[in-house]
Amino acid sequence: MTTLGLIGSGNIGGTLARLAVAAGIDVVLSNSRGPETLAELVAELGERARAATPAEAAAAGDVVVVTVPLKAYRQVPAEQLVGKVVIDTNNYYPERDGEIADLDAGVSTSSELLQRHLPRARVVKAFNNIFYKHLAVLAHPAGDERTVLPIAGDDGEAKTAAAELIGALGYDTLDIGALAESWRTQPGTPVYGTPYAAGEPFWEHGAAQADADTVRKAVDAAER
Repeated sequence: MTTLGLIGSGNIGGTLARLAVAAGIDVVLSNSRGPETLAELVAELGERARAATPAEAAAAGDVVVVTVPLKAYRQVPAEQLVGKVVIDTNNYYPERDGEIADLDAGVSTSSELLQRHLPRARVVKAFNNIFYKHLAVLAHPAGDERTVLPIAGDDGEAKTAAAELIGALGYDTLDIGALAESWRTQPGTPVYGTPYAAGEPFWEHGAAQADADTVRKAVDAAER
C-alpha cells in the first residue's frame, strides 16, 4: 500500500495522517469544508501529504479511512470506493448524531450502516475505541511490545489489509469477528478508551499500553 485516503481529518484523521507520514505512507486528506481548510495540516505533514475533496481522497487511497460524524455517513462517496478496503472509525453518539432506530434497538451496528451505504466496498471497523491522544503516542515499531487494537469485518482479505496498515502505523491487531460484533467496541463498552489509559476517565489520563490479553478480556466483557 502506498497511499492512505482520509475522509475526515479531525482528531482521529489528523492523528492517523501523522502516523502514516511518519511510517513513509503518502496521505490524501479531505473534509466536508474543502481542501483549502486543510492547508495548515498539510504544511505540517510535508511532501507526503496533500488535500483533496472526499471523492478525490476516496479515489486516491489504496486503503481509505472514513472518520466522520456518524450522522454524515450517507455523504461518504460510494462510487470511488468500489472494491476498496474502507476502515471505519465512526461511533454512535445520539446527542450528536440524532437517534438511529436500528442502533438503538441493537439490530445493527454503525459499521453495518456504512457497509450498506457502500455495498461494493469492504468495510473494516478499527480505531474507534482509542482516544486520539493515546493513539498518537502508543505506536511502536514491529518487534517491540505493541499495543493491540481490535478490528472487525466481514471480508477476511480486507481485515488482513487493514491489519497490515495498522501494523505499519505501529500497532498490532485482534480480530474480533464480523461487523455484527463491532458493537463490542462501541462507546460504553469495557474496551472503549479505558485499556489504553493510565486511569479513569480515560480522557483525563496519559496513555498506557494494552496487550492482546487485556484487549481480549475487555472485548469479551462487553454486554448489550
